[in-house]
Amino acid sequence: MLKSILTSPVSKYLSSTVKSKANSAVQDQEALMHSLVFQAKETEFGKDHRFDKIKNYEDFKHQVPVKDYEQLRPYFNRVVKNEANILWPGIPKYFAKTSGTTSGVKYIPITKQSMPHHIDTARDALFNFMSKSGSNKIMNGKLIFLSGSPVLSTEGTIATGRLSGIVNHEVPSWLQKNYVPSFETNCIEPWEAKVEKIVEETAAHDLRLISGIPPWVQMYFEKLLDYTGKSTIKDIFPNFNLFIFGGVDYEPYRAKLDALIGERIHTLETYPASEGFFAFQDQVVHEGLLLQTSNGIFYEFVPVEEIFNESPTRLKMSEIELGVNYAIILNTDAGLWGYNIGDTVKFVSKKPYRLIVTGRVKHFISAFGEHVIAKEVETAMIETCKQFAASIVEFTVAPNVNPKDGQLPYHEWFVEFEKAPENLPDFEAVLDKNMVEQNIYYEDLISGGILRPLEIRSLKKSAFRKYMDSIGKLGGQNKVPRLSNDRKIANILDNLNV
Repeated sequence: MLKSILTSPVSKYLSSTVKSKANSAVQDQEALMHSLVFQAKETEFGKDHRFDKIKNYEDFKHQVPVKDYEQLRPYFNRVVKNEANILWPGIPKYFAKTSGTTSGVKYIPITKQSMPHHIDTARDALFNFMSKSGSNKIMNGKLIFLSGSPVLSTEGTIATGRLSGIVNHEVPSWLQKNYVPSFETNCIEPWEAKVEKIVEETAAHDLRLISGIPPWVQMYFEKLLDYTGKSTIKDIFPNFNLFIFGGVDYEPYRAKLDALIGERIHTLETYPASEGFFAFQDQVVHEGLLLQTSNGIFYEFVPVEEIFNESPTRLKMSEIELGVNYAIILNTDAGLWGYNIGDTVKFVSKKPYRLIVTGRVKHFISAFGEHVIAKEVETAMIETCKQFAASIVEFTVAPNVNPKDGQLPYHEWFVEFEKAPENLPDFEAVLDKNMVEQNIYYEDLISGGILRPLEIRSLKKSAFRKYMDSIGKLGGQNKVPRLSNDRKIANILDNLNV
């Protein structure tokens, strides 16, 4: 009770600060660009790109090219060797280690300047939500964060690990008594063994908040119900009131999670990454996530169809248009410059600047020029499941360019149903209709006889868990790509489904 009383004025203050920053977003971004350039002008990157000549955004675009990790690797390699003053003054505090599909292992620097932004933005998201929803009693109970292992290695003298594991070392003292599971349990590497231990450790607690990726939280809930013999999560945790998630669309999982919980509870969507904490849901009922514009990141946006051009159009935040699909480009106080993170976003509001995440630059299907993105397949699936009272565990989509039956190519949807539709062919037909409504190019290919309507491959139970386990990415913050332009994932799922 005491904590909720104490946190009430704090949550109101932080909520007003969130609103104030949203109102000064354009000015803050302009000032931040100049501040970042000034701080880094004596670094190797700053000298190589003549930061001393940058007076305005036009100069910035001229001096700082858009590049991805692979193109910036010579600089990153020097930072990993612990050379100082390469991309940012000094050396990083941490490396967030990630694995990419094209660049292999990546080491994303986190500096003493950038690390607090990860923690403070998460705090602001939570306290703003508590203020807006009147849910301060959350702080009277336990909070669980399903994360990667906090065990860190070193690159030279720099602690290195997954971002979610690094954050375990930065949990503020005021939160530590509420935080579960224990550090020792979080260190367990095999995901299924870790979840079983978390279940044992948390089943008797007064859990009020959980944060994690929806499919892995679902796995935790299912094991909790098996362990306790209860019917719903609310029977175990009657005060459970908030689910925080990020990185995936929650809607495909909502029906199943609502059923496991026993009722619909509050959800809070966030947009964090190793490179920074970009946005969060700032309203209880919302469309779009509030872009964080004063947390050490100067953002740029490139129309997604131009991202692989030699000289793409680059826009600062104040120049964006609503409803356009952009690749997001970062310049940060961790030393990322003109950095193409690989995500695509679309703004839904300018007052304040709110966006939705639409997918990944490299996660799309365009085998025939259709350029289908993740948001489109997710929306089509959600609408179709509503119409048929069906629910899914997970799905992904791949092109079938050369079908064995010799007929027209098509998009193949690999779907693990939680509750399958009674009539799968009808479900397929409606799903295809919904896809036609989502993407005009797909519509043209279907009506023009270039593609035939999509087909669904219904997968066996736990197929996607087995897939993620087979590639060493079971649990933590790992996500199944919604779609791909090749058959790599499809072929593995084919073999697992035999």
